[in-house]
Amino acid sequence: MSALAPGAADALLFDLGRVVIDIDFGKVLACWARHAGCTPADLSKPFSQSGTFRRYETGHASDAEFFEALRATLGIVLSDEQLLEGWNTIFAGEKPGINALLARAAKRLPLYAFSNTNPPHVAHFSKPYADVLSHFREIFLSCAIGLRKPDPAAYDYVIKAIGAPAERIVFFDDLLENIEGARKRGLTAVHVTSPNDVADALTALGL
Repeated sequence: MSALAPGAADALLFDLGRVVIDIDFGKVLACWARHAGCTPADLSKPFSQSGTFRRYETGHASDAEFFEALRATLGIVLSDEQLLEGWNTIFAGEKPGINALLARAAKRLPLYAFSNTNPPHVAHFSKPYADVLSHFREIFLSCAIGLRKPDPAAYDYVIKAIGAPAERIVFFDDLLENIEGARKRGLTAVHVTSPNDVADALTALGL
């Protein structure tokens, strides 16, 4: 990884969930459990690694297919509408201080975002978070480009679209697997584990 230093970056690339917008999956499970008449703990079976979920996030599975897979995985009988209601409760506000940090950085460098996401979430977060999202020159959404992190092709697509050398793009993400995938494709990556990580990186870059 290239060192973070003044003048070391031509562009900044940000994940959205838990970096720009806070997410709380507990709210999703609580909503579904309320509809299903059970406890959130009863719904703790992982589904994010399923093939259907990956296809959903790359635009290759419909809402109906995803919700049917959810019902099968979680063992619950909920309508698509009930599942969608819970699915969209995941957003929990802007990360503290991120708007000001992005505004500051955007005065000096182009900012981009890259998120693994799906059409209902895009529709749900785009308007309420329009202000903080306005700092990004372009937002790459997995369900729109057909590629998702940490697949190598996903990073290659975004690097080419940004048009800067990979090592001069600084990428911020909260998931270590996405950070490792980015570094393998040459990106300079910052693992965001606390609210201070973005601020510290920008300071190191002289921004």
